Amino acid sequence: MTGVLALAACGGGAAPAGGGPSGPASGAATGGTVHVLANADFSHLDPVRGWDGGVNNFYRLIYRGLTTFGAGPGEESTKVVADLATDTGTPSDDAKTWTFTLKDNVFFEDGTPITSEAVKFGASRAFDPEAGIGSPYGKLLLDAPKGYKGPYEDGDLDTIETPDAKTVVFHLKKSFPDFPSALTQPNFIPFPKGTGAAAAFDTKPIASGPYKLESYQRNASLKLVRNPYWKAETDPVRKARPDSFEWTFGLDAATIDERMLAGQGADADAIMGTPAIQAATVARVQAPQIKSRTLSGLGGCTTYMSLNMTKKNLDDVKVRQAINYAVDKDTVVAALGGSQLALKGTSIQPPTIVGRADYDLYPRNVETAKKLLAEAGLADGFELTLDTRPVPKMQAAAVAIQEALKQANITVKINNIDTSTFYEVIGTPAQQHDAAITGWCPDWASGATFLPPLFDGRNITAKGNQNLAQINDKKINDRIDEIAVMPDVQAANAAYGELDKQIMEQAPMVPLAYEKVVTVTGSNIAGAYLSSAFSGGIDLVSVGLAKPTK
Repeated sequence: MTGVLALAACGGGAAPAGGGPSGPASGAATGGTVHVLANADFSHLDPVRGWDGGVNNFYRLIYRGLTTFGAGPGEESTKVVADLATDTGTPSDDAKTWTFTLKDNVFFEDGTPITSEAVKFGASRAFDPEAGIGSPYGKLLLDAPKGYKGPYEDGDLDTIETPDAKTVVFHLKKSFPDFPSALTQPNFIPFPKGTGAAAAFDTKPIASGPYKLESYQRNASLKLVRNPYWKAETDPVRKARPDSFEWTFGLDAATIDERMLAGQGADADAIMGTPAIQAATVARVQAPQIKSRTLSGLGGCTTYMSLNMTKKNLDDVKVRQAINYAVDKDTVVAALGGSQLALKGTSIQPPTIVGRADYDLYPRNVETAKKLLAEAGLADGFELTLDTRPVPKMQAAAVAIQEALKQANITVKINNIDTSTFYEVIGTPAQQHDAAITGWCPDWASGATFLPPLFDGRNITAKGNQNLAQINDKKINDRIDEIAVMPDVQAANAAYGELDKQIMEQAPMVPLAYEKVVTVTGSNIAGAYLSSAFSGGIDLVSVGLAKPTK
């Protein structure tokens, strides 16, 4: 999730605030180069491998799917709209079968038409055991033969039909009325049949969106230029105002803040590659000349500490509950930048989720934590390893947890993992340690995209695993199934709110905080607003320059 906290795109609930009529949200002109200052590189350019708010936002510049999120502040960014398809699909067989028709005049970057065969091939790549480590929705929803390993090993996926070049028919494992929303996810991106093997798209992606890759130096820089075969009349979502985008990676977070505040030279045409400024910078954005180019709002994600239930000691619910009681969330919020940048977490789902239940099962109580540890036979405490990233606020949060748990005789060893590979490592059970500081955002406006990916034990995989607790509880799994078939979406969301509490009784994680977003744009940036579809970051498809320079 490079550049953002959580693993997935953030689609549900209330959107953050955008700029006013004279601020960065006002319309952009055509031309020029938008610069992006980033701390870390993207996880993957291949959309079946990468899956987080930052890279999903980037994907929309170079890729198109059958559907996508709308472009605009507020609820516009959570609406699911047609993209390559003529509409959001036609269901049949109790929403187990979905039929889509492709638009005319849609092409890949080399002029090859985008056909139903390309859609089928792209979707089937999600099943590849090496490549399909990103979004789980292809594997979760698409019907496939048992043991199917994707197109490179096992050939065509016959449960996706292509009766003609413009028609594609998906057969699902079960009824899923919200399938158009699932298709917004990056593992449904079409590609020419047979392409992309051996991680080829990580260095040379095949574009279907308004931009294509011109140059890329891993961990240093990336440049996009216009894709001449993209046709604006087929794409009402992407404004594609700039002539190019240029990323600079590897910048220290404090350096990014200083450059954005100063806004000198090319930095006047820049945005931040991370959603939020550093805590130490927050007070400085109140100056009038900075405030006019500042965007802020709730990011819509949950920052949490996962607890690996397969590890010694953490396999005892009392130990996990003790950790929940012992963590001082006030110090974690302070580490994340204070109340201007975070709210204390209590439930799994953040306040932006419809149907969320507001509760706190584990208010801080070190004595209760010690009592539970004694009952578990650990009165003298124990040691655990906490995975995190070398990002200042994540380091600060890890130290806050370390200091809090020390008071309950739990010794925390902090293990740093490189930011660009962090999510891949913790998503590989063989490489997981006891705990990890990570996060989650809803993939679209539904409680169904928060709890099932994290806690359905049937979805634990050897790679790309999102169930970091590795919890596999039949009652939870069965309840997930019951809620999934509820025809009333509001009732289903309320049921997910109750399931949230049921899951937390087993304490497979510690909800730490709900982070806020405060970002500064360059003085020449226009068309910028925060999108709740992408972890509260600036929606790249609308951003541009007020006065482009030749």
